[in-house]
Amino acid sequence: MKFPTSLDVRMPGLSGLDLQRQTAEAGLEIPIIFITGHGDIPMTVRAMKAGAVEFLTKPFRDQDLLDAIQQALKRSRKVREQQAATEELRRRFALLTSREREVMERVVAGLLNKQIGAELGTSETTVKIHRHQVMEKMGASSLPELVRMADRLGIPVQKS
Repeated sequence: MKFPTSLDVRMPGLSGLDLQRQTAEAGLEIPIIFITGHGDIPMTVRAMKAGAVEFLTKPFRDQDLLDAIQQALKRSRKVREQQAATEELRRRFALLTSREREVMERVVAGLLNKQIGAELGTSETTVKIHRHQVMEKMGASSLPELVRMADRLGIPVQKS
């Protein structure tokens, strides 16, 4: 579990803002609460734009810190849930055969079964069977749901 981290804009060596930037560049989703006696508006804006949960300037009320921690925990929980859902989609996608993946890519790109069959050199009936398997294995109950899944997986989706 990733717990909220509190940083100060003035720390020995690396500043809190620099540490925030480095964790983001490393792909770490750590909720950060800045606590400082040396903040100004540009620093606050920079920290918040970079994803800080809160920027508290001293003195602050205990309740303000507790509220910020609560918000950070909620944000962290939501990120973990989204990551778990994406991992589940990746697991399902890995179950598809290479032909099913080819069919899925074309389905979410908006091609008709007949067009997919022509591109892949197979019959429309075979495409329908593969398409059904894709829907089953991915756990999609509709084409729009499959398109959303593909988008989350980074599969090119034709935008209307």
